Parts: sequence; structure tokens; C-alpha cells
Amino acid sequence: MNSEIVVGLDIGTTKIACLVGRRMENNKIEILGIGKSESIGVTRGVVTNIDRTVQSIRAAVEEAERESGVNIRLVNVGIAGQHIKSLQHRGMRTRRNQEEEISRADIDALIDDMHKLVMLPGEEIIHVLPQEFTVDSESGIKEPIGMCGARLEANFHIITGQLTAIRNIYKCVTKAGLNVDALTLEPLGSAAAVLSEEEKEAGVVLVDIGGGTTDVAIFQDGIIRHTAVIPFGGNIITEDIKQGCTIMRNHAELLKVKFGSALATENKDNEIVCIPGLKGRDPKEISLKNLSQIIQARMDEIIEHVYWEIRNSGYEKKLIGGIVLTGGGSQLKHMKQLVEYITGMDCRIGYPNEHVVKAKNENLLIPAMSTGVGLVIHGLDRFSTSANVVNVEMPAASEKKTKSVLVDKDREKKDTVGLLTRIREFFDAEEE
Repeated sequence: MNSEIVVGLDIGTTKIACLVGRRMENNKIEILGIGKSESIGVTRGVVTNIDRTVQSIRAAVEEAERESGVNIRLVNVGIAGQHIKSLQHRGMRTRRNQEEEISRADIDALIDDMHKLVMLPGEEIIHVLPQEFTVDSESGIKEPIGMCGARLEANFHIITGQLTAIRNIYKCVTKAGLNVDALTLEPLGSAAAVLSEEEKEAGVVLVDIGGGTTDVAIFQDGIIRHTAVIPFGGNIITEDIKQGCTIMRNHAELLKVKFGSALATENKDNEIVCIPGLKGRDPKEISLKNLSQIIQARMDEIIEHVYWEIRNSGYEKKLIGGIVLTGGGSQLKHMKQLVEYITGMDCRIGYPNEHVVKAKNENLLIPAMSTGVGLVIHGLDRFSTSANVVNVEMPAASEKKTKSVLVDKDREKKDTVGLLTRIREFFDAEEE
């Protein structure tokens, strides 16, 4: 069977995940292999140690290669971090022949104009996302291709990031022996994995609680309306437990995962857990109610930040789909109830199986893997809109050899090709 194969690489604060997938005949995604390694050189979504990050990337990629039988060379990489910003902008083009139908080239030209916007020093545009179009004063048009008109206008959601942070991600991936095919904002990846088209149409908030950051993406009428990255995540909760209970960090993480709850009222006063003491010292007793109070205090703060972003977006009253929680932090007990209590909005936990038909290890399709699955989906969507695709034939079960994932370089996505090209040129110049 001939099928395009795409690799998603999620460089997170707590883990680096590499997922290999392809699209099946029913338009669902098959995950062929998943590789996971501990992320050591990343802090709050930003690379802080190149060499350690490279080691973690290699470990995750090698595991994914073993499981999938695919030789990985090209990856779709996620980007997050508190340096990410978003802004709204309106663009306009006057067409010479108003009798001629509006084509894809007209929209691409409008997007290109947005890429020429002057940013603050050190900032670069990562994504230019069209919202509604206006053709000759007729507003609210989602798909103007095929219409006639002299003036084409559009509202754009523009996402920017620090060039140094982007270069460091590119450098890590290159040093690991891989090529970057596209950079994708991580909340957009997570949204592709866990949200349905009906939810995006009705209006929904995606909240991806990762280790270092909490990512927010708001959709309404099927259009991305607002994005934000909050510089708090699961790691800061672990740090709070470590300090509040005066215990080792690894014990704090285990306590959070095994016994942690986002609602302190759900624990009884007499519930106690013992953890080993240091070097022959007596075991330490921790009250689960005290543990939950520490967790809830920080989760209250994170959710209040999320709720402020929802109110600030102006779409608070238009979100019928409520909130969808995903990411590792969403796996805390009673998270759904706490979010509903603070925001007053409906909430569900989002698993990355909305578009996935099967995976070799179903147990790995947990909320923490949402971004990785979403990066695969974004990569496959780019394949379907491209003419320059080199298909990959998967080896039969009896064959030991592996095939490389190949893609023509001319196929790079419109909104990242310029940025990636400039970064490549920067590194080429450094080598010379």
C-alpha cells in the first residue's frame, strides 16, 4: 500500500514525543509508532540546553523508528513558550479585473502581504491564519474563491515568536540529524487532535496543560479567534508540592500523579501517605488533603489565567462547546469539576483519538500525546494540499529493511517557508 507518512515531533518541557502516522482510506489517522523520552534541556517550552535536548530528541526518534519500521529524516515540529504572541490585522488588495473569479493566488498574495508586516526587533511571524473575508463590502465570507469582485479584504490572526527561540529549536532538530518540514504552534496541533468540527463551529476553548506552559486556543464559527500561551504548567505544581511538603522533587511528582487531586474537598482529613526518608531517616507522612490544597491553589491560578484569556477574547458568551482540557495536566483527578466551578462553562477531557483509527499501542494515546498526534495531522493536511509529494511504501511485515520518509523541499507550507528558509540561510552562513 502506498501512503504518505508524516512525523510529528513535540519538544515539550517534561517529555519529547515523536509520532509516526499516515492517513487511512477512511480519512482517519493510523499511528505507526510512538517514541518518548524525558525532556531535560527545555524550560517552559523554550530550549535552554542544546546538547541535552538533542540527546532527548535522538532517544525519542530512535524509539519511534524501531516501533514503526520507518527511517525518520523529516519532522513537523511544535513550538510553544511564553515568547509566543498573537495579534489581529486586516489586509486588503485591489484586483485589476473585477470580472475574473477570485483564485487561490489572490488569497496567497494577501497572506504574503501579512508576512511583510514590520515586527518588533527579534520577533518573527510563525503563522498567518485567515478569518473572515470581505468582497466589495460583502462581509462574513469564509471561502471567497470563485466569487467576483474588485476589492478583497480579510481579517487575519497572526502568531509571532522570538527568532532566537525558533533558531534554537531548529538547531536542536538539525543537530539530531533531522530536517524541519514545518513549525506549528502547539495549541493548533492539540486542537487538530482533540476537537471535532462541530465543536469548532459551535465555539470552543482548547486548554492544553503541559509541563511548562498552558496553551489556549479559541475557535468560533470554525475559525481560530484567539491564541495564548500561559507560562505555568504541571511542573510548577510539582515545585509547589516539593516546597510545601519539604520532600524530594521526584517524590513530589509521584505524589502528584498517583494521589493528587485538583479539589481539596474530595479528600478526607485522615488520609495519609508515607514516603521513604533520606539515608536511613524515618519515612515522612503526607496528608492527602494538604497535598490537594497545594495543587488546588496553583490550579486555581492557572484556570483564572485561562478564564481571563477567554473574557479578553470577547467570545465568552459565544462558546457553546465550552472548554476541552488536554495535555498531561488534564489527567489530574477532579480537573473537570474545578474548571467548571471557576468558569461556569461546560468541560470535557480531550483524548487524541478524535481522528485516530488505530495505534500499535493504544495505551499511549493519552491527553499528554495530543500535541504529537496533532502535528501528524497538520503534516498530513499539508500533504493533501500539495502537488510535490513523494509517497512512501511501507515495508511488508516479513521485510527487515526500512524506508525513508521523503518530501520534496518545494512543498513547504506558505506561512513557514520564508521563516524556515531564513533560519537555514543563517546556519549555512555560520558554517561558512
